[in-house]
Amino acid sequence: MSTPLSDEFGREVTGVRVSLTDRCNFDCVYCHNEGLGDTRGPMEPADDEMDADDVVRFLEVVSEFGVDSVKFTGGEPMLREDLEGILRRTPDSMETSMTTNGTFLPGRAEALAEAGLDRVNVSQDALDPDAFAEITKSGAYDRVMEGVEAALDAGLAPVKLNMVVFEHTAGYVEGMVDHVAANDGLQLQLIEYMPELTGRPEWNIDIGRVHDWLGDIADRVEHREMHDRKRYWVSDTDPDGAAPADGLSDEGAGMVEIVDPVGNENFCANCGRVRVTHEGYLKGCLNRNDDLRSMGEMSRAEIREAFREVVANRVPYYGEYLVENDRGEWELNEKYLTDASA
Repeated sequence: MSTPLSDEFGREVTGVRVSLTDRCNFDCVYCHNEGLGDTRGPMEPADDEMDADDVVRFLEVVSEFGVDSVKFTGGEPMLREDLEGILRRTPDSMETSMTTNGTFLPGRAEALAEAGLDRVNVSQDALDPDAFAEITKSGAYDRVMEGVEAALDAGLAPVKLNMVVFEHTAGYVEGMVDHVAANDGLQLQLIEYMPELTGRPEWNIDIGRVHDWLGDIADRVEHREMHDRKRYWVSDTDPDGAAPADGLSDEGAGMVEIVDPVGNENFCANCGRVRVTHEGYLKGCLNRNDDLRSMGEMSRAEIREAFREVVANRVPYYGEYLVENDRGEWELNEKYLTDASA
């Protein structure tokens, strides 16, 4: 495999996140898309969405540059009826994963696994149906739970449950940790709320308190190279409330990972992903919209040129694009003021 491309900060790009649609059948209160578009069920790509040939051509080209993983996202990617076809045509050298709300996994998870899907993340912000409905504006709680089971039955374990941690969900974190510790095949990904994407800073909570709590109860803590993320291994308890005798073993323990990008220079310094919007624009950073780069008609030559340019122009969001001032506030680095106003 070719050596991955690097930006001027030495960050190799080895993964891509490809949005297949901005349509979603949920209307989550923390999401900046908020349930866009026609969501009656899986259908052909909309006029403003990359078709399967575009997606596959992009993946084939970036695989030439050492990209070895792709995560399909949305909106809700399972609203694309051609998802299985895209998976079957994805280069064999790539690990494939998907983030979904899970409602379309029943009856479809097995076909996705057979088509080449390796892993799945399912958004689940609460275990109580009423709380779930309040957050997602959806009555599909039972369907999501069925979807998680369908993914496990299809061999897509471990299934990661994605939970955004903010004012509405903070009280459910402990129950979710207990849930993954008690159920084989599940892992939990706690995602720090990003007020810059929603404009509701009052919903923010101190993610450091969650780190501290997990550190106190975990049997083991490890660091991932990707984003310098922390993983906590938390044991299930027996009916008497006692932890298993072998507290250092991962068997019988649930894995909880925290994704905490806000104000985190280490997170940005270890980022190795480029994003693709559903319209076919490359994006070097999730938090920025001033770095969108068109791939034109998406010929192989245009994709190569655009990918090289986007990787070369990537900069860490926190610590470079934004810098901390004397008051501890993040502000735009003056060297990017001209670009931002252009």
